[in-house]
Amino acid sequence: MNRSNYQRQIIDYFKKNLSKGYTIDSLKWALVNQGYSKALVEKSIDEANKELAKQAPILKEKPKIKYEVVEEEKPVARSSWWKKIFGIKY
Repeated sequence: MNRSNYQRQIIDYFKKNLSKGYTIDSLKWALVNQGYSKALVEKSIDEANKELAKQAPILKEKPKIKYEVVEEEKPVARSSWWKKIFGIKY
């Protein structure tokens, strides 16, 4: 097999296993530990991501932004710590 066939197999491997829920890192290191070159695996990941991005649906609906007015809390009046310690009254 030539290099392009290996890369096609790796791309298909990534696409199939990503749909099963595996992470890219776990798949990448599984292939590297099996003896595949890290450069070939990285290129295959990039190509698989490009192919999956082409298949992703395009969102036509814009998000609706909702605004909610929240009442501001009023600060609680506190006495200074000097007043608490020494019982100073004005």
